[in-house]
Amino acid sequence: MTERRRVVVTGLGVISPVGIGKELFWDALRNGRGGVSRITRFDPSNLPTQIAATVDDFVPEQFISRKDVRHMDRSTQMAVAASRMAVADAGLAEGGYDPYEFGVCYGSGIGCLGTIETEHANYLADGPRRITPFLAPMMIPNMPAGQVSIQLGLRGVSRCIATACATGSDCIGDAFETIRRGAATLMLAGGVEATITRFVIGAFANCKALSRRNDSPETASRPFDRDRDGFVMGEGAGTLVLEDRDHALARGARIYGEVLGYGATADAYHVTSPDTTGEPMARAMQLALREAGLSPTAVDYLNAHGTSTPLNDKFETKAIRLIYGDAAYKIPISSTKSITGHLIGAAGAVELIATLLCMQHDFIHPTINLENPDPDCDLDYVPKVGRPAKIGIAMSNSLAFGGHNASLVVAHPEAV
Repeated sequence: MTERRRVVVTGLGVISPVGIGKELFWDALRNGRGGVSRITRFDPSNLPTQIAATVDDFVPEQFISRKDVRHMDRSTQMAVAASRMAVADAGLAEGGYDPYEFGVCYGSGIGCLGTIETEHANYLADGPRRITPFLAPMMIPNMPAGQVSIQLGLRGVSRCIATACATGSDCIGDAFETIRRGAATLMLAGGVEATITRFVIGAFANCKALSRRNDSPETASRPFDRDRDGFVMGEGAGTLVLEDRDHALARGARIYGEVLGYGATADAYHVTSPDTTGEPMARAMQLALREAGLSPTAVDYLNAHGTSTPLNDKFETKAIRLIYGDAAYKIPISSTKSITGHLIGAAGAVELIATLLCMQHDFIHPTINLENPDPDCDLDYVPKVGRPAKIGIAMSNSLAFGGHNASLVVAHPEAV
């Protein structure tokens, strides 16, 4: 049997409601500066939820030709931009690799719905002749992955995964496994979401998933708080360069961390609610730790899914207790979504980037807005203010509508 390769992270690219690029993103995380505000992209006054975490300073032409921008949905634009950032950050912008050894695994939880909404309105107003001939390739859900491959000239495997809010983590897990088994040397992995539209906000609000704290948007995303009332829809993209460790060392690459384990399970329970026992999520964490060859007590930090919904936070806490036992009370845990809102398909990737940046800077970012802890959420959620900490081993969790669970374990380069 061929020995499995070791996989490291050598590049990061992020577009978030609190900053574009890893430096601005980290500054917001470290200082607990949130990105939720009243929606200004359209008039939300007749919607029950009127707030979101938007990226208002994204200029796609800074990363993509004007011609190509016109033929891409906003989500695809963000995926390409974040991927260009990650490749440049990894020192690969000038090439120096076999394009057939460089693959892509990229996904979106909702897809290119903004473009579909616009073109459907054109169709209703003036008939089929008003539909852009580019709609078909713009709207299909694999297009972020496809355009990342096209724009960067990557000819290795190119896959799209759609597991709702677990998409980003599953894409990273799949890329990790692809390199481990020798099917690629380098992979771009991540997720994207850009669906802050009237239709999408209305749909999620009507299923009682979104916060309605319209009078105080900056405090609306409050994971593990007793007064939480739903998540805040966000947009953005996160891309990581995963690389065979020997290849990275040979070219003198900077290494952010090593991916040690990935675990995934299904609740097989309900379309929106997590399993109330917490057992399937606990099993995903257990699988990731088993692949990493670690016990739960080895983990120094956990980045929780932490959506700010009544059910998710309660049952994720239960899952953490199941796998970690008494040690659960000694592990610092934080929710990036308290700062960024919920980036849906991008969440897992952006949150693993946050985890790696915490590791790099020896600092755990806070869970902001955690003013009144829920008695059912009684762990150390690093409330309101971050703290210095040495992180050798970290875990990042994702849960999703449909019952998808994913967990990733990463290590500081000096810890393995």
